Amino acid sequence: MKIKLFVLLMVLGLVLTACSGGSTPTANPSANEEPAAGEPEVAGETTVIRVWAHQNNSFNQADQALIDQFVKDNPGVEIKFETFPWDVFIQTIQTSIPAGNAADIIQLPGGYTCRYATGGQLLDVPADVMSQEAAGEFFFEAPLGGQTCDGKLYGFPVEYNIEYGGAYVNSSLFEAAGVTYPPVWENWDAVVADAAKLKQVGSDGVMTVAGMHYTNSDQLYTYFLAGILEQGAEYFADDGLHFNFNSPEAVATIQKLMDMAQIDQIVDPVIFNAESEWVGESFAQGHNAIGILGSWYAGEARIAYPDLQFDYVTLPPMMGPEHKFSSVGGWGIVVSKSTQHADIAWKLAAFMGANQQSAFAFNTTTGTIPAVKAVASDPKLLESAPFLASVLPILDAGQYQGNMTDADQLAYEIIYPNILAAIQGSQTAQETADNINTEANAMVDASQ
Repeated sequence: MKIKLFVLLMVLGLVLTACSGGSTPTANPSANEEPAAGEPEVAGETTVIRVWAHQNNSFNQADQALIDQFVKDNPGVEIKFETFPWDVFIQTIQTSIPAGNAADIIQLPGGYTCRYATGGQLLDVPADVMSQEAAGEFFFEAPLGGQTCDGKLYGFPVEYNIEYGGAYVNSSLFEAAGVTYPPVWENWDAVVADAAKLKQVGSDGVMTVAGMHYTNSDQLYTYFLAGILEQGAEYFADDGLHFNFNSPEAVATIQKLMDMAQIDQIVDPVIFNAESEWVGESFAQGHNAIGILGSWYAGEARIAYPDLQFDYVTLPPMMGPEHKFSSVGGWGIVVSKSTQHADIAWKLAAFMGANQQSAFAFNTTTGTIPAVKAVASDPKLLESAPFLASVLPILDAGQYQGNMTDADQLAYEIIYPNILAAIQGSQTAQETADNINTEANAMVDASQ
């Protein structure tokens, strides 16, 4: 299941300028001067569709290839593909979608679709484009859940976002420490045992290489929820809206995350976290031997980083006997209510997100996990993206995370800072669980 992967090491911040804002296919006649987003734009018989996405090397490359093919196959259509740095992208959609002046099509991150769909700011998918029943047969449950709101389908998932079940391992660091490579871990204790051998601490007592970096924001959020699920518990309260984040299972999960740093000492959480030594960059620089991060990073690394040899391997369950986890769903293609060309917009959206061939091209270019069942089972997938072999067997163990009220606030302002504080030693597991439970339910109440 572990296949050697050679990818390229460059500066992390490299951005493909060719995929930046305003990248437009040139196969059709030029349109008139660009109007505000959402307004009709026609030059002669050319219909212009605007597409927004965030700046990501592999995503932009994959999207541009699909857009170019669509333009080639549909004379009279011009696509203006505009990308934005992450922070600008989030600010743009947060202001433009509610204001009704967004692009025709938007590639939204996981957990965002229902936020705008329930506000009446997105179009639901017409039944003649794809029915809910057909979507259930075509896509995996977890990513589809992120595009389904109040029983209606509002978009097409282009990937299955998982920050669980796999890790990047550095062959040089393993070999230098005399640890078997590539690793095949029978249980979580075996992972921790290897990580303890792989850490490096200088003569001044400062950790220079983390044995395993798991203290990033997405990973603490993901493994906190997964730890609860692996023990057979649920994190939602009986009403399905509030949370039960101070259950015995939640406390046990937090304690496990604390013990790996405080007792096993496989990571220094003051040095290694989301703000310092971010797991991907840290791994690329040889500062952690085992980096817990989604397989999507391999696709970005293939374009952005030279000469680093590594594998992406399976991690066993942390708290229970079998894999069980929740997912934010994944990036999806949606159509804004402000579009003046809904028929063409849905045709493009379906081509990009609900077409097996397009999905295969997107996932193999980006290194993302397929949301489409047939792509995940295609033997050719691993020929193009061998690192996915580690996570494909656990896809059916995932579930959509559910209505988190505000997933970003919950993950980055409530769960991550509280658990990091516990790992750093400033509060107990019980205190942390109580804090998370109180703050999360206050968030829910404030939204009512």
